[in-house]
Amino acid sequence: MSSIAPSTFTFLRRLARHNDRDWFQQHKAEYLAAQENAEEFFDALIGALNAHDDIETPSGKKALYRIYNDVRFSDDKTPYNPRFAGHLKRRKPQLRGGYYLWITPGNSRLGCGFGYPNPEDLKRTRIDILHNYADWRKILARPAIRKYFGEMIGDRVKTAPQGFPKDHPAIDLLRYKQYWFEHAFSDEEVTDARFLKNVTLIYRSIRPFFDYMSEVLTTDENGISIIEK
Repeated sequence: MSSIAPSTFTFLRRLARHNDRDWFQQHKAEYLAAQENAEEFFDALIGALNAHDDIETPSGKKALYRIYNDVRFSDDKTPYNPRFAGHLKRRKPQLRGGYYLWITPGNSRLGCGFGYPNPEDLKRTRIDILHNYADWRKILARPAIRKYFGEMIGDRVKTAPQGFPKDHPAIDLLRYKQYWFEHAFSDEEVTDARFLKNVTLIYRSIRPFFDYMSEVLTTDENGISIIEK
């Protein structure tokens, strides 16, 4: 079973302390070895998720973000981001939502959900909450979701979205602009041989929410499919 090697963490820690191009070039071989380890882990994660889902991202290499920072328009001029992070996409248009993972010493975590829904999806989701908020509360209260994620998080509007009642019984849900879940890991958990199994288990727990959202976002308000066949 693929795992995150302690040497990968060691490289990331050292990069955080020596975030400059000269140091990076002198330790390029260490970076390439750590990158290969991260790609192999994401390859294994894709395989594990495909046992119960349909992942569009073809490989760990395609999943990983670049380690190089784009400093052109940023106040942060450090050239590297000392983490290995990636995004695994579910196969659209039928399946919705995505899986994210950050491997960072002291701040490793996974995320899943809908970070930046487009305006049409956001409106359709809010309309569903308007009429079916009891279903939402039931899903969000599932023991596995509460165990691994606690509460749903994400940016929210200050009062009520335009066109929605401020006194609605689910105004707390209607205010969301993102539908997001995160789970943090200790460094010891990340380098444990069971990390892949644990990540897969936690992602599996969000499937009821993903399945519900896929149904909502591929149908109109009358439940009729809007996906072209």
